[in-house]
Amino acid sequence: MDQLALIVGLLLATVVAVGLGDRLRLPYPVLMLLLAVALTFIPGFPEFEISPELILPIFLPPLLFATAQKSSWAVFRVRWRTLLLMAVALVVVSTAVVAGAAWLMIPGIGIPAAIALGAMVAPPDPVAVESVAGRVHMPRRLITVLQSEGLFNDAAAIVIFQAAVAATVAGKEVGPGVIPQFIIGAALAILIGIAMGWLTRFITKLVTSMVARSAVTLVVPFAAYILAEELHASGVVAVVVTALELQRHTRPQDAAERITQTAFWDVVELLVTGLAFGLVGLEIRHVIRDEGTAIFGMIGMAVMICVLVFAVRFLWLGLLSLTARRRRNLLPTSPKEVLILTWCGMRGLATLALALALPVTLPDGSDFPARHEILVIACAVLLATLVLPGLTLPWLMRVLKATEDGSHEQEAARVLARRAQSAAVAALKDHDLMKELPAEKVALVKDKMRRLHAELLDGTLQNESAAEKRKRGRELSIAVQTIALDAARQEVVSARNEPGTDPEVADRVLRQLDLRTMSMPD
Repeated sequence: MDQLALIVGLLLATVVAVGLGDRLRLPYPVLMLLLAVALTFIPGFPEFEISPELILPIFLPPLLFATAQKSSWAVFRVRWRTLLLMAVALVVVSTAVVAGAAWLMIPGIGIPAAIALGAMVAPPDPVAVESVAGRVHMPRRLITVLQSEGLFNDAAAIVIFQAAVAATVAGKEVGPGVIPQFIIGAALAILIGIAMGWLTRFITKLVTSMVARSAVTLVVPFAAYILAEELHASGVVAVVVTALELQRHTRPQDAAERITQTAFWDVVELLVTGLAFGLVGLEIRHVIRDEGTAIFGMIGMAVMICVLVFAVRFLWLGLLSLTARRRRNLLPTSPKEVLILTWCGMRGLATLALALALPVTLPDGSDFPARHEILVIACAVLLATLVLPGLTLPWLMRVLKATEDGSHEQEAARVLARRAQSAAVAALKDHDLMKELPAEKVALVKDKMRRLHAELLDGTLQNESAAEKRKRGRELSIAVQTIALDAARQEVVSARNEPGTDPEVADRVLRQLDLRTMSMPD
């Protein structure tokens, strides 16, 4: 009962942290982490134990699914070189550098265990990045790169970590077999994600209840993750691909369902994120308590590794910025963007879960090499890369004058709104229903379509008055508007899957169309 009360308390604290974060302009996940660490110092505070094997399967699927829904395949087609260099290559380089430093500084750690440490601190967390970067008016293209990097880097880190731990347990070295293992696992995960996307669409066609269809989207991420892991594929990649497939095949006519699911997933993402970072704080407290005064002897090593984590990311992004001058699809493009993206390399759930997943002993009964040092260093990196940037990023953005006023997004929304309006007008042109309407109704409908562009941008909903609804030809007028709005939604859905279109901007325009449709009388 104490553990259940603790979970409920963390969920309530999440709501409070969101309100407090809005007032203080601070990310609520960081506040939750600090709050959880502070709470555990209270005498008599209930203990909470969670199996390390359950941390990733419980929290990663819904959070990755929620983040991936805001992206599209077109983003990956345009930026695949950038994503490959940041989501895979940067993880490998970070792992190698940290492993080398750990092997030199920690007596008796061994190369495989050092590689395991490097892998667990290498991948930034997409949930932490999303919660922090989105609140400081960061340029959308940088947020997109950070989100996309975070969606796939966990897969590379987990494969390297598992291979390193297996080699440590077996008393062997980490061999080049990790590369084909990663490629095969990723390819199989893509197939699983595509299959799960198809299966989900098939199920939703059979289920008539809108609530049940929304519930299916909550179950699917867990199913994709567990299935992929059971088949020794990447659960992370499977979840991301499932979400991308469902977004690619979204139906323009499902206005009510999109509105319901968006609200549903906003709540799920908020509560799960708060709970996850609250539990991260509790686990960090456990590490501090278990290690006791021995931590003080590890501070120097932990600080050195933290500095290396920041330095490697900074240098790697600097090299990308030089390459970006020749290849426009590579980011960042300036020292200012290099510094921002470096500061946003926040570690989170994956780092903690992998640290806690380290075996305590080896098959021969001996302790896992340098396990205490690895846990302390991993927690130090997590705190340094999450709390410090999370609290200082707003200040850094102001100093660098890198905040975006939203003009680029507004222009993108205008372009989509014009396309939607043009599609609506084209659908009405020479339609048989228009011929059946009285002249005054035709004029009214045309006026509504001319104002559609403005309505999509300012979010206003112009409902017909009660008197107008009773006029002759009401049904025909509604039918004509329905045809126009269907065509507008189809245009925006198609545009969302086009290279160069910002998926989140398209989602906002589509939401206004959905709300416009829902406001029409039955």
